[in-house]
Amino acid sequence: MKKLGLIFLSLIIATCLFLINFSAKAEIYNKIVAIVNGDIITLYELNKRIKEMTGKDPLWLKKYHKKEYEQLCKKVLNILINNKLAESKAKELGIKVSEADINEEIKRIEKAQGITHEQFLKMLKQHGFTYQEYKEQIKKNIQRMQIMEFEVRSRIVISDKKIKEYYEKHKDEFRTVGKVRIASIFLKINNPDDPNEVQEIMRKAEVIMSRIQAGQDFSDLAEEFSEGPGADNGGDLGYFTLDELDAKLRKIVENMEVGEVKGPIPRPFGIQIIKLLDKKKAGIKPLKEVKNYIYKILYNKEIEKRYSVWLNELKKKAYIKIMF
Repeated sequence: MKKLGLIFLSLIIATCLFLINFSAKAEIYNKIVAIVNGDIITLYELNKRIKEMTGKDPLWLKKYHKKEYEQLCKKVLNILINNKLAESKAKELGIKVSEADINEEIKRIEKAQGITHEQFLKMLKQHGFTYQEYKEQIKKNIQRMQIMEFEVRSRIVISDKKIKEYYEKHKDEFRTVGKVRIASIFLKINNPDDPNEVQEIMRKAEVIMSRIQAGQDFSDLAEEFSEGPGADNGGDLGYFTLDELDAKLRKIVENMEVGEVKGPIPRPFGIQIIKLLDKKKAGIKPLKEVKNYIYKILYNKEIEKRYSVWLNELKKKAYIKIMF
């Protein structure tokens, strides 16, 4: 009995120590690091944002690179304070940014850059952004502009001269690569080592080719016969840069005119007939195509400048206490 009593007492002590330790860690983790008017910023929020911005574990940074951690804390805490002030003001002004607003702005950016949504996502990845992070940034940008519309009375004027100057200095931003749009009829060969099957598929391709030359619609024949990608869409494979095509196909397409059809073309696992639907030469987009995009860039820069001044004025009137 005495032994059981000692074991029971040990369990109670261990549990108490665990709860005290857990409570201490929770208190440190949820420590308030700043008060902004009636809102608080916790250490958890601060560390979470550091992780999002740097991709580094803040606890690891604090342990092994204390100076870098402290510098990041100051920088990120300032961002969080600014966000709290802006969010509070947006709420006061009744400003709400919807998911539809964010998606519309992203579509506008894609259109201005002349890229697909998939290309846009690839570009974000190359710059180290997740799609969600970028959407959050877009939300803040829209919110910032709407606040400025309420707070800044003087109209922002972006002259044609400024737009042209930006265009001349940043022409590389508007450089385009050569692209071709291809439609394809692909006839699959199940066994490339079987000469009879290869010959049979080649004959079928030659018949299709003769029907095209006789005036039958390529897309109709693609929907009827093609066993490759794009068959349900008249064989349309979309746009490619020449570098995205394999060497054999690139050599053929380079010398084709829009509307021209080539084939039959032996491929590793089938026979292909292609039609060149469109060809875009490499070059620099003319000013008229990118004028609205440049206007938006310059407008946002001016908003950013005025927003910074407005935010500093807001800080002077706010109650901000940093406890870090």
